[in-house]
Amino acid sequence: MRVMKRVLITGAGSYIGTNIENWLNRFPSKYQVASIGTINNEWKKTDFSSFDVVIDVAGIAHIKITEDLRDLFYSINRDMTIDICQTARESGVKQFIFLSSMNVYGDDCGIVTDKNNENPSSFYGDSKLQADKVIQSMNDDSFAVCSVRPPAIYGKGCKGNYPLLVKYGQKLPVFPDYPQRKSLIFIDNLCEFIRLLIDNNSKGIFCPQNIEYASTSVMVNAIAKYSGHKIWLTTLLNPFVWLGIKLIRFVQRAFDDDAYDLSLSNDFDGKYNVVSFEESIKRSV
Repeated sequence: MRVMKRVLITGAGSYIGTNIENWLNRFPSKYQVASIGTINNEWKKTDFSSFDVVIDVAGIAHIKITEDLRDLFYSINRDMTIDICQTARESGVKQFIFLSSMNVYGDDCGIVTDKNNENPSSFYGDSKLQADKVIQSMNDDSFAVCSVRPPAIYGKGCKGNYPLLVKYGQKLPVFPDYPQRKSLIFIDNLCEFIRLLIDNNSKGIFCPQNIEYASTSVMVNAIAKYSGHKIWLTTLLNPFVWLGIKLIRFVQRAFDDDAYDLSLSNDFDGKYNVVSFEESIKRSV
């Protein structure tokens, strides 16, 4: 007889948390889902002992990283994560899933071939890595800890750079056709990955991504296609892009390689990729 799992999501109202909750609720016979906020330590009022799984998606992201915010980043992304994980463990929760970040490998990491070769270049990435190290040390036979390090997440209503790419794809007449290896993950694919972690009581470090890379050029072209907008991709602009990668931070982030080697992301035989790239863009514009 299948036992329903009780799941608590910390980070109520967040984009990722809301989507995970909605995804799990598609399987009402398998999961009972609740979510709580973390502002002003609201999570401390909750009795974790009634849950089998805690998914921690709370954190600071998508804001400009400035020195005056350093302490806040570490307080939320590291210290609070550790506190929530420790509380879950002491309360008898069986599994803890933490949404970490690809930024633990650097803000511009090239091609990551070893998931244990972390090299953060910002205190955002470092705060996530420090949390990962502590919570992974809590893994034991009765408490499974997962650190999920997704690349850029996109989908309808998401934050980050994707809304800007949508504007480009819907308005610009021309865009560079620049070769690039870039890891991404569609929000539904991430949610299914989390669901499979729960079903398999998985533990360890994970680097999920879409089944294929997608360059910024490919993204913008697909957005234009499903928005009914004509855009011309040209290699004539590539010399300027190449120079911009060397000199301008924004151009580097947009067009330089930033990817996991595909071999790092074959957990569950890739079955978490339930939505193709083309279909994901169609759903997201």
